Parts: sequence; C-alpha cells; structure tokens
Amino acid sequence: MFVITGATGHTGSVTAETLLAAGKAVRVVVRDAAKAKALAALGAEVVVAELTDEPALTQALQGAEGVFLLSPPDFAATDFLAARKTLMATLARAAKAAEVRHVVFLSSIGAQHASGTGPILTTHAGEQALRETGLPVTFVRPGYFVENWATGLQPARQDGVLPSFLPANRALPMVATRDIGSLVARALLDGPRGTRVIELSGPVDLSPNEVAAALGRVLGRTVTVAEAPLDAVVPTFTSFGVSQNMSELFRDLYAGFASGKVSWEGKGTEAVRGTTSIEETLRALTGMQ
Repeated sequence: MFVITGATGHTGSVTAETLLAAGKAVRVVVRDAAKAKALAALGAEVVVAELTDEPALTQALQGAEGVFLLSPPDFAATDFLAARKTLMATLARAAKAAEVRHVVFLSSIGAQHASGTGPILTTHAGEQALRETGLPVTFVRPGYFVENWATGLQPARQDGVLPSFLPANRALPMVATRDIGSLVARALLDGPRGTRVIELSGPVDLSPNEVAAALGRVLGRTVTVAEAPLDAVVPTFTSFGVSQNMSELFRDLYAGFASGKVSWEGKGTEAVRGTTSIEETLRALTGMQ
C-alpha cells in the first residue's frame, strides 16, 4: 500500500492516479475529504489529517510500502522557513515512527544549497531531516514548474506580453507537474534503493523568450517577454496578497536563478527528462486543448 500526501494537488493527484491505474492500493492523506472524491471513486482510501498533526499522520503512514511527502506552499506565512523546518521535522518523525519502508520526497532544483535560494531552503531542510531518519529516501528535485507561467496568461492574452522575473534569454530546466507526478509514482514502484537523488527537467531547457513563443503559438498571436527588475519582485507579490516574508523569499529565488546558483547538483544524482512538451501544458492552462 502506498500513502500519498498532497493528493489533491497537481503532483500528488497524478501520482495517486498512476498508482491506482497500476492496480496498487493507495491511501491519500488530505485536509478535505470532499476534494478527494474523484480519487475515492478510483479506489483510493481517503484519510483526513493535517500534516502538522504528528499522531494522526503517523497513524496514516502505518503499513505503507512507500510514502510520498511534500512541503505545501503557504503564501500568507510570516516566517515560512521556520514553519516549514518545524513541519519537515514532524514529517520525518512520523515516517520513522511508522517504520515506513521507503519515502519519496518532493524536493527542488537547488536543494543542495543551505542559503541563497529563497523558498527552496525548505526542501533543503526537508532533505536533511529525512536523511537523519536513516530510512531509504528518494529525493525528486524538479526544475522550474511550467505551471508557474499561469500568472502571466492574462497579460499575454490581452496585450501580447509575458511578464518575467527570470532573465529573458537564459535557458532553464522547466518541467510539467504531470511529469513530476509520473516520476514520483515510478520512484515509489521502484522501491527503496538507499538514498537516491533524481533531478528532473522537461524534454528541453527553455528560456522565457521560448516560453513566450510557445504561448504565442497556442494563443495564435505574438507574445513577447517583459523582463522586470528584481527590485519589483516584493512590491509585485505583496500587491497580490502574498506576505512580505514570502515575497522576499521569492526575490531571493529569482536572484538565485539569475546568478546560476539555483541549478543542478549533478554529481551523485540521476538526471531524468520528462516527456510533456511546453505546448501541451500551456494548452491545458489556457483551455485551448
């Protein structure tokens, strides 16, 4: 039996659906059972528990052949790093107490660094906490999520402009969440192999200019990148209701991409490329299937 946290999100849902399609027993841990009705209809066992509730989570992980863990976002957090460090310690203790045979953890590109990567630092803390359990762990480190470009769809449609805090001409590893979920499922099915690090990118690395060109093909109009300065990150994000703390972390993240710090570790890791093209994801995001 496999236990999936975050099963109602983009990655967790694909992971759960893939395992169920393979005929595996799946237990999904969610905050709201109503949001897991589709998975329940496919045969998943639904357990309601908060990831911060260590006793409930430990119970939910009991008997698991493999577990998928992740650190969910919290755009309202006033001290995101501290909160997620506490959460990751809780997840690690629960997995160890439940004697889980294999953990797959959604980490991130750049997770090998202990500073200068913004919110990615929470995955660094997660990797550390899980390593210390002594359990067999697979760390899946995806590149930049293609779905992050969804915030630029409206100006692209209306004005032919794709806002970007990433350097317009710099090719970066980008990957669709569908490919992440599929890889997580495959890693769970592979079973424990000690400590394993998989670095996942899409079929090809892409610059924002190339994303804009692909979006233009999907929308049937010319789309160009409007590269914004890093000084605009915090006021832009706070204007959307994101906390000051999270906005500052996002600025650090974009600075890390710009400097090249947010990149692959390489040595001692496995490099994997997904199969979902940028156009496939953009068509789904725009509803132009």
